[in-house]
Amino acid sequence: MFNSLITWGRAVLRKMGLIKEINTISEIRPIPINDEFYETIERWLALYKGHLAKYDDEPFHEVEFTTIEGGKQTRRMHTMGMPKIASKEMASLIFNEKCSINIDEKGLAEEIGNVFEYNNFSKRFQNDLEYMFALGGLVVKAHVEVDRTGQKQIKINFVTADCFIPLAYSNDDITEGVFLNISRKGDKWYTLLEWHTWEGKEYVIQNELFESDKASQLGVKVPLKTIYPDLKEWASIENLRRPLFTYIKPNIANNIDLQSPLGISLFANGTDTIKLLDTAFDSYHREFKLGKKRIIVPATAVKVIVDPKTGETHRYFDANDEVYQAFNFDSLDAQKLYDNTVELRVDEHIKAIQSLLDVFAMQIGFSPGIFSFDGQGVKTATEVVSENSKTFQTKNSHETVIEEGIKNLIASICELAKLEKLFAVPEEYDVTIDFDDSIAEDRDANANYYLKIMNNGLMPKYMALMRILKVPEDQAKRIIQEAKEEAATELPDVDQMYGDGA
Repeated sequence: MFNSLITWGRAVLRKMGLIKEINTISEIRPIPINDEFYETIERWLALYKGHLAKYDDEPFHEVEFTTIEGGKQTRRMHTMGMPKIASKEMASLIFNEKCSINIDEKGLAEEIGNVFEYNNFSKRFQNDLEYMFALGGLVVKAHVEVDRTGQKQIKINFVTADCFIPLAYSNDDITEGVFLNISRKGDKWYTLLEWHTWEGKEYVIQNELFESDKASQLGVKVPLKTIYPDLKEWASIENLRRPLFTYIKPNIANNIDLQSPLGISLFANGTDTIKLLDTAFDSYHREFKLGKKRIIVPATAVKVIVDPKTGETHRYFDANDEVYQAFNFDSLDAQKLYDNTVELRVDEHIKAIQSLLDVFAMQIGFSPGIFSFDGQGVKTATEVVSENSKTFQTKNSHETVIEEGIKNLIASICELAKLEKLFAVPEEYDVTIDFDDSIAEDRDANANYYLKIMNNGLMPKYMALMRILKVPEDQAKRIIQEAKEEAATELPDVDQMYGDGA
C-alpha cells in the first residue's frame, strides 16, 4: 500500500524544505490541508527563531542601505524576539511545576506517574508547549521501547507541527497521520516516514526510509536497516480504541484555512505588528550607533592615499558607513569643522515600542501592559492577574484543549499498557488537571470561601474539598475518609487525658 511516494508529497514535502519537485507516482488519499499552510508554518518558525528574511516577497528582517560609494549592502535587522517571548510566557502560565495531574484510581495514578517520570514529562511538556504556541500545533506520541535493563517502558515523543501531516480527522480530532524524521549519516540524508492509519478496526503503523545526497531532496527508498536495524517496516494492532498519538493545538480558530484540522500560531495574526516592533527596536538601536558625535568635514579636508603597489585608494573614513558624507561648502571656511551631533530620541522610541507591545499583547490574547519595555529589554508583568483580565481568560481557554490533550495521551498510554500487559488498567477512571491558577487567585482566600459555605451546611465536605484541591469526587471522598481514620488512631495527649493540672 505504501510502496511509493504519494501525490501529496510533491506539494507538501516541498513546502517543508525536503524536496523541490517529486513526480506523481500513485494516489492514495486526499490531504485535509492546503499546500500553502506549511509555508505559513515555516514563516512562524522563522519568526520564532528571530529572523524572517522575506514575507510576501518583501524584505522583513533584511535591511538594504546604500554606502557613500553608491554600493548597496544588506544588514540583518535587530529584533526584539517577541514571538519567542510570547510563546514562552503563555506556556509557563499554563503548565509549570505547580500543575498536577490527578487520577482517581490510586494504582493507575502511580503507574502513570512512573511513565511521566521516566520520560521527564513535566519539564519537556512545558518546553514543547512553547513550540506548540509558536507553530500552531504539537503531536504527543506514545510507543513501547526496551530500556538498558531489558524492561519494556512506555516512551513519549513530542513532534512539532512542521514534522507531522494529518491524513484523516473527525470532529476536529485527527485520527490518522504521518510523522517525518530527518537525520544525517556520513554524507547522506535520510528521511523516515512513519504512517499511522486505520484499516477497518486494525491500527497500522508503516515505516519507510528515503536516502538522498541533498538535504533538500527526499531521494529514493532504501531498506530500514540502513540506519534503523531494529525498526519494523509494518505492524498491525487490534483492539485499540484510539490512535497512539494526540494532536494538541492552541484554542484559536484557524482563520488561515477554515477547513483544516490544524491549529495556528499564537502570533499568527500579529505578523504586521511584529515587523513594526522590530523596525522600531532596530531604529532604537541604530539611534545610538548613528547618533554618536559627528562632525562635518569639508571634502578638501578628506585625504586619499594611493597604494603605490596596488594602485588602490584608501580614505581616512569608513567608506561603508551608510551615513557619513563629505561636502563641498563654498560658502564655509574650508578649514573649519562643524559639529553635527543630533539629540537622541530615546523617550520617543520607548513610547512607540511600548504602544506596539500593547497592540501585540491584545492580538495574542494578553492584557495590555503585560509586556513592558524599559529601554534595556522586555519585561513581563509578575503581579497577580485578576480573574476578569484578558490574560486569565485566554489562559483558561487554552487550558481547555491542553487538558483534553493530556487526557488523550493518558488514554493512549493505557491502551499500550493493556496491549503489552505492562500494568493493570481499570475499565473506568477519571482524570483531572489542576493547572496553576495562583497568578489569579489567593489559594487561602479560596479555601476559606468554600470552608465557610461548608460550615454553614450549604455544601458537603467532599464537594468543598473538590473545589479547594481541584480533585475528582472519588479522590476527595477518599481523602476525607483517610483523614477520619487517621484522626481515630491518634492517641490523646496527657493534658487531654488528665487535665492540665490546674
